[in-house]
Amino acid sequence: MKKYISVLVAAVMASSIICACGNGNAQDASAAGTSSAGSSAGNASEAVSEAAGDSDISIVTTIFPEYDWVKNIAGENPANAEITMLLDSGVDLHSYQPTAEDIAKISNCDMFVYVGGESDEWVDDALKEATNKDMVVINLLDVLGDDIKEEEVVEGMEAEDEHEEGEEHEEGEEVEYDEHVWLSLKNAEKLCSALKDGMVSVDEANKDVYEKNTNDYIAKLEALDAEYENAVKSGSKKTILFADRFPFRYLVDDYGLDYYAAFVGCSAETEASFETITFLSKKVDELGLGSILTIEGKDKKIADTVKQSTAKKNQNILTMDSLQSTTSDDVAKGVTYISVMEGNLEVLKEALK
Repeated sequence: MKKYISVLVAAVMASSIICACGNGNAQDASAAGTSSAGSSAGNASEAVSEAAGDSDISIVTTIFPEYDWVKNIAGENPANAEITMLLDSGVDLHSYQPTAEDIAKISNCDMFVYVGGESDEWVDDALKEATNKDMVVINLLDVLGDDIKEEEVVEGMEAEDEHEEGEEHEEGEEVEYDEHVWLSLKNAEKLCSALKDGMVSVDEANKDVYEKNTNDYIAKLEALDAEYENAVKSGSKKTILFADRFPFRYLVDDYGLDYYAAFVGCSAETEASFETITFLSKKVDELGLGSILTIEGKDKKIADTVKQSTAKKNQNILTMDSLQSTTSDDVAKGVTYISVMEGNLEVLKEALK
């Protein structure tokens, strides 16, 4: 993968030298719109961008939460910034491979936002050859610092080769961190503040606008966070069970919930063992859970099997959205980070009954 990205970056840089094109100054425009750009060669997707005509400022984000946060901070977009989301076709962070045009967009943008975990190892090569040496780069994991969590293997979870339940890391061994930081509303507040600071760095003329928009947006995040707190306090259950991957570690830790799951959040596994199915079904019975949870996606086979292995076989199978498969079509339909997290809250309320 590293070799592939290095070759791709070199090709893009060579093409840029040969084609040497310049952009004029941004023109005034009266309406904002959404347009698609990009190549489908690497990941069968086209990066979705929002801007009002030509722009002097370019902000590139990798995933939907980052993109939506930046849009909210920009508000009416007084700088007419082009805001791009690279992963927009349903491919998730763990399997994404940048296209040549993705690399080109990153290379000369003014601000680049990415998660920063193991799935983003390709970013290092892309940034080494960036043509804009004044680029503001925001790594979400770096912003959160000590608040990030190591990947966790809990009782009953299928561990991958490099993970075992309760296993201590050997000295010098690389620690794998849970990348799904956006699924914590508390994290989102801190991350939005960092994004605002980045946007002020590239467009200080609109500092007051960005600060007001950020404060207004964080107030909405805080209000939703309070709703989650109340829902957990009101719920009769304090444990949730996922017959699926589990990317919600940050969310459950925020509210003091316990969990069981088939796989860690970054797992590529799709088939659960007999032992895992048996463990999860027994936990459903033992805890009297009325719901079995999954993440977005059509395949609920593991959840169905767990349900059929319980004593009552009458549980609801509910889905929480981990915001890893949000597409440009969803964006066009008005899906937002807050609307998805509000939907997750309703699912959580049902699961905690």
